[in-house]
Amino acid sequence: MIVEESILINADLDKVWDTFTDLTCWKNWNNVIRDVESESNCLTSGCRLVCNFRPFFFPINVCIEIQEVKNKKSISWYAKKMGLFAEHLFDFKETKNGILVTSREVFNGFFVRNIGFIVPKQKIQSLTREFLNDLKSAAEQL
Repeated sequence: MIVEESILINADLDKVWDTFTDLTCWKNWNNVIRDVESESNCLTSGCRLVCNFRPFFFPINVCIEIQEVKNKKSISWYAKKMGLFAEHLFDFKETKNGILVTSREVFNGFFVRNIGFIVPKQKIQSLTREFLNDLKSAAEQL
């Protein structure tokens, strides 16, 4: 299963990048990925974070490992949880109208192939849109 969404943010690249990578401010703007704990204050290659999200009423705890950070270009991370593997890529591109942020998440594993994913694709897509909208709102603040 693949979930891909993009959003155009009317802010400069430094502001968008800093908002996204600074884990200390996620609790102020991020309504999707909650209770973030990490050994680092910012997203860097090799960094791990523990967090949760709530696709329904109960939280799903996950451990995310940052695979690669290409400064002001992209961030990739992955998460594994009981027969589910998710790889997530965020791209940041400057355009004449702002910064285009694209989120692409690929889900694999036993639950995806054999049972069907517990959380429907539409719900994951909705959470991705919410996350990107939260980022947009935070980065566009003066």
